[in-house]
Amino acid sequence: MKEHEDSKEPTPETDGKEASTPLDFIRTIIAQDRKNNKHGARVHTRFPPEPNGYLHIGHAKSICLNFGIAAENEGGLCNLRFDDTNPSKEDQEYIDSIFEDVRWLGFDWGDRLYYASDYFEKLYEFAVALIRKGKAYVCDLSPEEIRQYRGTLTEPGKDSPYRNRPVDENLDLFKKMRAGEFPDGSRVLRAKIDMKSPNINMRDPVLYRILRAVHHRTGNKWCIYPMYDFTHPISDSLEGITHSICTLEFEDHRPLYDWSLDELDIFRSRQIEFARLNLTYTVMSKRKLLELVQEGLVISWDDPRMPTISGLRRRGYTPEAIRDFCDRIGVAKNDSMVDIALLEHCIREDLNMKAHRRMAVLNPLKVVIDNYPAEAAEEFLIQNHPGNPEMGSRSVPFSRTLYIEQDDFMEDPPKKFFRLSPGAEVRLRGAYFVTCTSFVKDEMTGKVIELHCTYDPSTRGGDSPDGRKVKGTVHWVSAPHSIEAEVRLYDRLFTVPNPVGEKEDRDFKAYLNPDSLKTIVSCRMEPSIKEAKPGETFQFERLGYFCADSKDSSMDHPVFNRTVTLRDSWAKIEKTLESKGTPEKAKKPHVEKTAEMKKPEATIDDFARLDLRVGIIREAEAVKDSDKLLRLMVDLGEGRLRQIFAGISKAYPDVSALIGQSVIVVANLKPRQMKFGLSEGMILAGGDEDNLSIATFTGSLVAGKKVS
Repeated sequence: MKEHEDSKEPTPETDGKEASTPLDFIRTIIAQDRKNNKHGARVHTRFPPEPNGYLHIGHAKSICLNFGIAAENEGGLCNLRFDDTNPSKEDQEYIDSIFEDVRWLGFDWGDRLYYASDYFEKLYEFAVALIRKGKAYVCDLSPEEIRQYRGTLTEPGKDSPYRNRPVDENLDLFKKMRAGEFPDGSRVLRAKIDMKSPNINMRDPVLYRILRAVHHRTGNKWCIYPMYDFTHPISDSLEGITHSICTLEFEDHRPLYDWSLDELDIFRSRQIEFARLNLTYTVMSKRKLLELVQEGLVISWDDPRMPTISGLRRRGYTPEAIRDFCDRIGVAKNDSMVDIALLEHCIREDLNMKAHRRMAVLNPLKVVIDNYPAEAAEEFLIQNHPGNPEMGSRSVPFSRTLYIEQDDFMEDPPKKFFRLSPGAEVRLRGAYFVTCTSFVKDEMTGKVIELHCTYDPSTRGGDSPDGRKVKGTVHWVSAPHSIEAEVRLYDRLFTVPNPVGEKEDRDFKAYLNPDSLKTIVSCRMEPSIKEAKPGETFQFERLGYFCADSKDSSMDHPVFNRTVTLRDSWAKIEKTLESKGTPEKAKKPHVEKTAEMKKPEATIDDFARLDLRVGIIREAEAVKDSDKLLRLMVDLGEGRLRQIFAGISKAYPDVSALIGQSVIVVANLKPRQMKFGLSEGMILAGGDEDNLSIATFTGSLVAGKKVS
């Protein structure tokens, strides 16, 4: 009877052949529907946000999925529909922000903009139809009594005393509910299904409630409003949605979705659920995010520490990075926690390619070059991107007085400190070699406030004609030419990976990171920064990626937000904390390495915890500045490629030989943030420690298959 009913979900290998592009389970279902000419092989999805808050990164995943699937299929369409059925919590501000966010991510709904409120009259008529069929009734129980009558997960519910009202009486009462003859909360319309159903959502759920609130579109026309579970399937049906893609919390609501369409005998959409995005070091509940805003714990919904799309945009994230992140995490059926390091990796990778380089000094230390002419100045032509000459160059002024970072000087440096110190020579980025000859301290604090140096005129441009090398390069700005700016250093919003806890029963606000924002004023920057447009991103050399704040930055007062550090400082902090208490110079007893070394025995249960999968290497390249590592992009049948770093370069001088190889991947290994990027698994290899070769399969295998 139902168009959307299937005996089982198809698999990617339905035809016995490996698909050229691996599909996630949703795309596999859709591909099978198209193959079977279901709905005339149409694909029509929708993105249905509630206008009760700003969208966050979890919504971005849904936006990319719904609009992406429509774009991937010939003739595919995706609607934008606002679920505006709760006027007490909705606002035009939220609607406007959703428009901006969806467009900014790169998607367009064309002429397919809808509101659930477009269907209020039709929804009312459908409710009347259910009453006429004896499938809905007006109930006078209070909200608390309805909860008591509903029962529990282990105990069945019991019938409402109003369940068997005559149809005519229900029609009359429902009409009076619409006319405003009853107070708020005094009556509801309920579906008449099964109070003993094991699915608590099917125990006569509420379809309509009385609520006097001004609606942003219909004003005071209505005083009864439909519930989401009633509105959702009917809206999908009226719009001809073929695949209604929802997050996993709606899985238990699917029987009610199907019941509504069956009882009303209207177009059958199919609801498919996928796992919502959970991200470490933040919260993804709009209710919790609203708490942070209302209690002043963040500045606003677009505070750059927030996981909202507007917050990420203001922080300097790009739509390309967010879309890449959504592609990488893929679509799964089970809830999981995604490491925020992956999101940070995506923006680093994107900005590394496109961000112009600039020099900025956040904590200035004055440097006087004593042998440079006092009134002289010159300009150096420095590339905007050292790896891409096509991005051009800019002129950077140089003079006798400069600023460098305070951290780039130490009076009594430890070994391997290659920046400035008394008698040390360093390279000023793109300019000259300089040597520190003396320094001046504040008489009261003892803090170094000024350096005196000499420069070597023959090293102009940063290279020495006599071939001598310096190990340190520091960035700088010319003091008289530099501009003053404010810099906001943003870090993670919470101090623990899961602020709400496993059972979501602890006070998440107790774990707010007190150092999530540090504001530095009187920073000094090269003068070209003054022309930065709101939202424009740069790499401040040696410091990180920054963008001009879209609200507060101006030519008279530049303000920059740190998007992300060049490297993952958080991982370093955790590593330091873990190592505390370990004797620094503790030595392990010498043990001769032999093939017969006794190892602790592993049980079959230990081995079973490893999720070993077939991976197919699609891309391979050597890692710059590493003599061991290769960067591999591996297909595990997830609809995306995983980045894995492997120390196997000595065995594969020709990395192209690896492409297409079938390998064994430890797929459930916790992602590791490395110097060169995020590694999302491990490839099994064998051989000598200095010359490892990967274990490969022969024959044609399907990516993602279990290895046992």
